[in-house]
Amino acid sequence: MPLAEVTIGFAESAVSDLDEIRLWYVEQGVPDVGERLIAEILQRVEALGKHPELGRIVPEFEQAFLRELIQPPFRIVYRHDPGKIRIVRVWRGERLLRLSKAP
Repeated sequence: MPLAEVTIGFAESAVSDLDEIRLWYVEQGVPDVGERLIAEILQRVEALGKHPELGRIVPEFEQAFLRELIQPPFRIVYRHDPGKIRIVRVWRGERLLRLSKAP
């Protein structure tokens, strides 16, 4: 019996990250590169529907529900809850995640 696919959603922060990636490559004069990279990111995200634990646990947080896929040069950070995945951020691979601190 096949496993049920989980639903995948995108946080506003992840949508904004994808827009910024697209814009950066447009500004560099190579919009086709940006479009290709975003398509590759979305393809990796789609695989999570059948394999939600495909990514590794984010080392900065060491929480089982917070995972990431590496799609060079990007990190696709997602939250895995029962039956659903939420893409949280899409960042350059060298960027470390940090907890935001209250002012």
